[in-house]
Amino acid sequence: MDTIAITVNGERHELAVDADTPLLYVLADTIGLKGPRFGCGLAQCGACSVLLNGQEVRSCVYPVGSAAGAEVVTAEGISAGGAPHPLQEELIAAQAPQCGYCYGGMVVKAAELLEANPSPSRDEIIAHMDGHICRCGTYPRLLAAIERAAERMRGDA
Repeated sequence: MDTIAITVNGERHELAVDADTPLLYVLADTIGLKGPRFGCGLAQCGACSVLLNGQEVRSCVYPVGSAAGAEVVTAEGISAGGAPHPLQEELIAAQAPQCGYCYGGMVVKAAELLEANPSPSRDEIIAHMDGHICRCGTYPRLLAAIERAAERMRGDA
């Protein structure tokens, strides 16, 4: 066992875990978060995505030891002060998360995009979200929600 310190959604955690343990297992089983989910276990679907120092990582294959000292943000941490982030509000309004399984990964990936590019084109959104799989096929609603969230965040809406 190793002692690893990570900050998750603004809260510091000192964890006694094997450094090779996938970050997802620590987030879900040790810390108790529900946002990142086990989907494929191969970093192919995006259900487990989290932001690590502002960049997406697939937590199902990312060792927690590599996250030592880092800032991890999950879907739970995207909101500010308990109020939903505009992206979360727009996804819900568009009924994009039908079953909700992909939602956590989609939210953090879209938030990563909007942080880097507050005015993404539809093609840029599609390219950025590529590799995130929604079993319900709500991609048109997802795209529309990201576009509306970007407008709101810029003050256009």
